[in-house]
Amino acid sequence: MEADDAQIKAHIESLVANNLPRSPIYNFLLSNVHIHSATKGCVKARLKLTKNHINSGGGIHGSVSATIVDWAGGMAIATWDLRERTGVSVDIHVRYLSSAKDGDEIEIEATADKVGGSLAFTKILISKIVDGEPGPIVASGTHTKYVKQRS
Repeated sequence: MEADDAQIKAHIESLVANNLPRSPIYNFLLSNVHIHSATKGCVKARLKLTKNHINSGGGIHGSVSATIVDWAGGMAIATWDLRERTGVSVDIHVRYLSSAKDGDEIEIEATADKVGGSLAFTKILISKIVDGEPGPIVASGTHTKYVKQRS
């Protein structure tokens, strides 16, 4: 029996609550992330940017966007079948398209295009929130993970 959307969202919220504190970098950068929605193959989250996310030029740091792509790809994979472990990164690509600053809110939308027996392929959009809705795309990325489960 497949999980419904409420079960999927609860699973992702549980992963965030349990796993973020165990990852120093995720905990530092994503401690105030909020899961907006989660369905099979898709997670939407929001994050208010703080000075910890900003580079010397006043915009979101590229490494923050890359970390978000890494984290969000795993969360999208976890929605596929409520798995606890989301594999290890094989490849990450990030395109930096615009910027966001301290105090801005961003939306993170992660989609698992395919979760196979060995590899999973995800795509991520990071958008600046304008008037409560996703606006300009700040960064986009793809993330491939090795997901083969051990027996």
